[in-house]
Amino acid sequence: MLELQTKIKRQISIIGIALQNDKHLKPVDLAEMFNCEELTIKRDLQELRAAGFDIHSEKKTGVCFETKPNSKVLKEAILQYYGLSYSESAVDKATALLVKQLKEKSLAFFVTLQRCIDENRIAVIDYIKQEGEIEKNREIQPLLIFQSEGYYRILARHDHSFKQYHLNKLFKVTLTDRKFKRVPKEEIDELFAGSFRSWIGTERHTVKIQFSKVWAERLKPRQLMESQVVTENPDGSVVYEMVVNSLTEVASWVASRGEGVNVLEPQELREMVIEIAKGTLGNY
Repeated sequence: MLELQTKIKRQISIIGIALQNDKHLKPVDLAEMFNCEELTIKRDLQELRAAGFDIHSEKKTGVCFETKPNSKVLKEAILQYYGLSYSESAVDKATALLVKQLKEKSLAFFVTLQRCIDENRIAVIDYIKQEGEIEKNREIQPLLIFQSEGYYRILARHDHSFKQYHLNKLFKVTLTDRKFKRVPKEEIDELFAGSFRSWIGTERHTVKIQFSKVWAERLKPRQLMESQVVTENPDGSVVYEMVVNSLTEVASWVASRGEGVNVLEPQELREMVIEIAKGTLGNY
């Protein structure tokens, strides 16, 4: 089974590389990259063609596509590749949005970034900032691709700081030959220890949130935070006490839940939720 998974991941990687083969890599180059025989790569190409991919190896351009895969094929490839790379399952909505915005670059960027993660190689990216401007040639050390709030994100280190980028906002991704020191998995896990995986940081705040009986039934099978302590009340409601790394993230999350979710502590978090609610009411 492991050999089959390795083969499938390699073949999807070849598709991603072929979609953006700027270095005109040939089967012999891919064989070296994946630590296998050149004949294995040629068999992979044959199997991909048999599966309907218009992929070939040209003398000048290397491994490339005559006709690029459609959106449906790209979404299936990304989901399968993501499943082989991570234990979590991706959300199809995030995949659909990624393919819609980036088209064939979606899989190409996905594979390039995952190769950087697997091989500890620095990537150079152009990406769209919040202001709409494009920042070019930013060097990052990719560490993890994950899904949060309906988007794929890449956790990376830049200038000795941890940052995350939306894959949807990437304009260009280039893999370099330069290596970086691998970050221990425990250190990466710690960054997300107090969040809903949309905020990274080292702040720590203890919060208490009460959920009504209706919400308690929904939340019982779930673990919101690793640090959570749950207290059940006689009326069926529950109180979650947990350590988080951002009050801003939690305030937005609580405000989006609506009726039946009440912040008990700290007062600062209560005030933040009230301000968000007032802002929402101001729209009507």
